[in-house]
Amino acid sequence: MFGNDTVVFQFTGPFGVRVDVGQSLAMLVLFIVVLSGGNLVGSLIFATMLVLAIFLHEFGHAWACIVQGIPVRRVMLYGGGGFCEPARSTTRYQSELIIAMGPIVNLALWALCSIAVKTIWNAEALPSEAMRQFASYLYMFGFLNLSLFIFNLIPVQPLDGGKLLHLLLLRFLKPGVAHRTAGVIGLAMAIAWIPAMIFVYATYGWVLFFMPSIPAHYRMARGQLA
Repeated sequence: MFGNDTVVFQFTGPFGVRVDVGQSLAMLVLFIVVLSGGNLVGSLIFATMLVLAIFLHEFGHAWACIVQGIPVRRVMLYGGGGFCEPARSTTRYQSELIIAMGPIVNLALWALCSIAVKTIWNAEALPSEAMRQFASYLYMFGFLNLSLFIFNLIPVQPLDGGKLLHLLLLRFLKPGVAHRTAGVIGLAMAIAWIPAMIFVYATYGWVLFFMPSIPAHYRMARGQLA
């Protein structure tokens, strides 16, 4: 849906990697603000944290490319998340590290934020109001990163979890069998995604903008290209 998003802003990020920002990212921020219930400052802080978490996730992928000597063409940020685009093809084993490093960055950020929050609240003196507010923001940022870690490891395409599942199956199965097995697992998850989206919205009020393709996973399960 957002793969061909119009680039509205471009800058050079860490490691000298080009970062493209799609116009749909502004739509995502606007949507968050609209659903904020009038809490403009809080919604903008949340949106900033979300974009930062996605940005760092994608640069986890970029870092894994660079340490393996693989140039990165660009990192793209858009309303549906983001992606890191290597400048050349990679081997299966190189791809494993590249794909895994995005979620690993989110998990590491959650751990660091959790340690920082615990340190603030375990201080001898009672934290000031400013420190309590800072701790609440750290907690929110950590929770966002933990959520992204869990979400990205769901074994459906094109999430990192679906890609990693396929790559790991290739270590033990023939390519055709691995492809079909990943497709069957992804198809089951994609079908279950619909009631899961309804449950998450009804329980937490969260709206998921991502929906895995049932036809694509069905084709994979039949041994065809997704």
